[in-house]
Amino acid sequence: MNVNSPYQGVRVDPDDTRPILIVPYMWIGDFVRGHTVVRVLKERWPNRPVDLLVTKLVAPLVDYMPGVRSGIVWDLPRSQLALARQWELAATLRARNYGTALVMPRTWKSALAPALAGIPERIGFVGEARFGLINQWRWGEKKLPRMIDKKCALALPAGTPLPPEWPVPQFRVPADEIARWRQANGLGTGPAVALGPGSVGSSKRWTYYAEAAKLLVERGLDVWVIGGPGEKDLANEIVAAAGPRARDLTTNDLRNGVIGMAAANVAVANDSGLMHIAAAVGTPTIGIFGPTSPQLWGPLNPLAATVQTKTIVPCQPCHRPICSMNDHACMRDIPAEDVAGIIQGVMAEASNRSAQI
Repeated sequence: MNVNSPYQGVRVDPDDTRPILIVPYMWIGDFVRGHTVVRVLKERWPNRPVDLLVTKLVAPLVDYMPGVRSGIVWDLPRSQLALARQWELAATLRARNYGTALVMPRTWKSALAPALAGIPERIGFVGEARFGLINQWRWGEKKLPRMIDKKCALALPAGTPLPPEWPVPQFRVPADEIARWRQANGLGTGPAVALGPGSVGSSKRWTYYAEAAKLLVERGLDVWVIGGPGEKDLANEIVAAAGPRARDLTTNDLRNGVIGMAAANVAVANDSGLMHIAAAVGTPTIGIFGPTSPQLWGPLNPLAATVQTKTIVPCQPCHRPICSMNDHACMRDIPAEDVAGIIQGVMAEASNRSAQI
């Protein structure tokens, strides 16, 4: 017998086993938050397999997302329709017999392969004249306040009242995988702080990671710099300032970022994909915000601390990728000593909590 789901008027249906495809946004932070959509679908249909269309960059994240059967890696070229590649993707999708496709982006291109594959239910918001490609239209996207509301609305029947809170992303990193990672990188078992100094757009990058790392090392903590190849120069600067207890662990494999954030005692990051990853794996996470709003762009998971400047910066938040006013005061006015103190406080609180368990 069907039972009520957590959503008003929506019933749980364990008998439906048709696979579901999600075509998500591919930015790392948005992809992480997309795990909430998976959880909503599983609350409605516990026995429908859920697959995600992924790029090579975000593909490693799928391995840590409970409720996802598989990721279909397909890197379509930017700014091109690539019709031949779309037909190849459609053939792959057709072979998997999907009953439903949730198309998150509003672009024509994102809806093409699911339509060519003949997936019976293709759900998406109105956009880019996708008539025939989307066959279950949703309206009112602009009235929804947050990105997660827009995404999860597609996972519920049209017109369903949206809840004030959604299930949060929950990534699972096995303990033995963390232990192997620590051993492979010669990291030992001491307390460590993971730093995520990178971001998309220089304006979101806090100015004083090197100074903070030096303070943390002086107080007996190991420091790991996590990120991709684009953060290599930042990592070199931080390690040079902090000394041998600071390690450059940047790589071109996002899996390294997931495990590194899960292995750390505390993570500190700008408004970035790594911040969302750290929060999703359950590591106490400190998010540093300058030009962006934590209310709009922070993780769904609760942050251990949100750090913003205490001074009044008239242009904040500007949401611009490059600062063009006030000499980046929204980030320059956050002292390294303040952040280092917050890190120590969060670590102490986490240690006390562990001792009580």
